[in-house]
Amino acid sequence: MRSSMRLAAIVLMISLLAACGSQAPAPSASRVRHTVALGTDDVIAQAQVRLKTQPNDWQAVDLLAGAYLQKVREVGDPSYYPKADALLNRALGHDPSDAEATTLMGTLALARHQFVPALDWGRKAHALDPTSSRALGVIGDAQIELGRYPDALRSFQQMIDLRPDLSSYARVSYARELFGDVPGAIDAMRNAVEAGGPVPENSAYTRVLLGNLYFNVGRPKDADAQYREALFEDPGYPYALAGIARVEAAAGRYPQALGHYRQAVDSYPLPDFVIALGDVYATAGEQRKASETYDLAAAEQQLFRANGVDLDAELALFDADHHRDLSAALIAARAAMADRPSVRTADILAWTLFQAGDERDAEVASQQALRLGTQDATMFFHRGMIEARLGQAAAAIADLRHALGINPFFSLLWAPVARQTLVSLTSVSSPLVGEGQGGGL
Repeated sequence: MRSSMRLAAIVLMISLLAACGSQAPAPSASRVRHTVALGTDDVIAQAQVRLKTQPNDWQAVDLLAGAYLQKVREVGDPSYYPKADALLNRALGHDPSDAEATTLMGTLALARHQFVPALDWGRKAHALDPTSSRALGVIGDAQIELGRYPDALRSFQQMIDLRPDLSSYARVSYARELFGDVPGAIDAMRNAVEAGGPVPENSAYTRVLLGNLYFNVGRPKDADAQYREALFEDPGYPYALAGIARVEAAAGRYPQALGHYRQAVDSYPLPDFVIALGDVYATAGEQRKASETYDLAAAEQQLFRANGVDLDAELALFDADHHRDLSAALIAARAAMADRPSVRTADILAWTLFQAGDERDAEVASQQALRLGTQDATMFFHRGMIEARLGQAAAAIADLRHALGINPFFSLLWAPVARQTLVSLTSVSSPLVGEGQGGGL
């Protein structure tokens, strides 16, 4: 899955049936286990029945809102966001001190990429329940996307001190990855896998995250094993299917990759999956199907936007990668940088500026993107291409080599471009230019 969407996915992974009480004190433990075991559709149906006869059952209101958020994870339908929003506003209108509704409001804001409101909701939730690790998670996630990294690290440390579980370990893993500690990120995600989650989907997604970490450091076999284990735990799980497809595409097994991506898209038309499917079509030489699939991805993105999700960064990256509308992409990338000034967004801005022909500003944005020491092949590729256009051959060679050293399969579209550019640069440079410049192996 693309890194620009990863935080939202982690956020919605976190016990989104929490309204049933997985961390709240009111329901009994046996009731919680029974509710979690029901499945999301059953939870929704039972909560709706309760509310028909008892419209002021506020626990049922919170339960239904949390189940709607979980449903988005399972079917990719963002129309559940406004439904959850309406329920939570109703609950908070009745009782502004409803800590569960407040926490879920923060989770909803994160899912919609509304990070300043998410931070406010998280702080309110933490004030209402200082023992809630989930509230700290909302705070830390928002701080990460707002580029407030020291604050986020403190929030995650408090979270894991309170409750060392799947959601806190997953956040620690992501923070370590951002700071370039990939072995530490893998260790933390292994802990998350071992901790397990309240519903099978949560545990399966954690395995997918571990698989992504392996893939991103050029270990596709280890990644594939995690994706297949996730599929075993949750048959038909779209994130696992997409992960398997990604490995197959990297190995040049395009028919198999197309089959798995189509399965994922059929059950969960997430824009990331649709874009990846289009990329396989393009790489396999099926340009008409690629173009149609990219149009579908754009339509899916607009559906998410219509339901309150801020996709400026994602839209910019899609357009920049596929040369669709660079002027609109640049506007979106700049807006995203103003709203969520993270290193990931800075990288998207750098790439969009480069594609639009502004390599000087692109270089500045790329430096900002890499300021934490993140070992991301795509980021180093972007910087290497910017440097190549600026005539900085030695730096470009070093960064392109580093990108391919981190992960030679980092992008179906762009890894071949990295290799071709590297060959071109080294062929016109003196023999001494390339020597000693290829760190990262």
